[in-house]
Amino acid sequence: MGTIYNFLIPLFATTIGAISGVGGGIIIKPLYDLFSGFSISTINFLSSCTVLAMSVVALIKTRGSKIKLDKTKSIALAIGASVGGIIGKDIFRYLKANFGDEKIIGGVQSLFLILIALFIFVFVKNKSKIAMKNIQNNLLPVIIGFFLGGIASFLGIGGGPINIAVLTYLFNMESKSTSISSIYIIFFSQATTILTMILTKTIPEYNLNVLLLMISGGVTGGFLGGTIVTKIDNKRIDSIFLGVLIIILIMSGYNFINFIFL
Repeated sequence: MGTIYNFLIPLFATTIGAISGVGGGIIIKPLYDLFSGFSISTINFLSSCTVLAMSVVALIKTRGSKIKLDKTKSIALAIGASVGGIIGKDIFRYLKANFGDEKIIGGVQSLFLILIALFIFVFVKNKSKIAMKNIQNNLLPVIIGFFLGGIASFLGIGGGPINIAVLTYLFNMESKSTSISSIYIIFFSQATTILTMILTKTIPEYNLNVLLLMISGGVTGGFLGGTIVTKIDNKRIDSIFLGVLIIILIMSGYNFINFIFL
């Protein structure tokens, strides 16, 4: 993959990710599976670093805006996601150790992404017809965050789309609040994932120049997305989110066929 694409792909992914709350990893991962030639482990690491950089900038940029963030629920979800992120990464390492062919793991990840994207697409298209919950229990968000963080870490995607659907349905949040809350959760889950890899010395081989370019794209995307999300309405955010899901379905479908059958 050419040098410029290691900046442009993360820039595009994290700008859209910061606006819609998906983070960007769910766009970066299938694109890099498709074009980069890097191992699954390396792509997961590069994606996590990029999304972490994006989330820091996006949260700083939206701080002080009029978008409502329920800090109590968000902190509880983030705590659960941090622990779940560690477990998800352990599951990934276990599968990698027991299934030497990373193409199998890549195929499983792609299949999960397809199923998740399909489910969430149907949910968002029909959410006006669905009776939303409004959970007030402070313990349940920790448990929910645990599962969100575990799934996101295993898939190497940051968890955005899953966060959006869960936050919308269980806590009846509007699109802007959901987007920022999702980025908040992503920050904690990705920070924990990367810290765990550093402490356990399981960081895969990677090209430092590629990492720096991707992080630069993530920082720029976080700034742009964090600016745009404060200026557009909830309906536009939903439209962007649905567009992201369609892109994910196309890329993940191709990657699944490529990993399993080619």
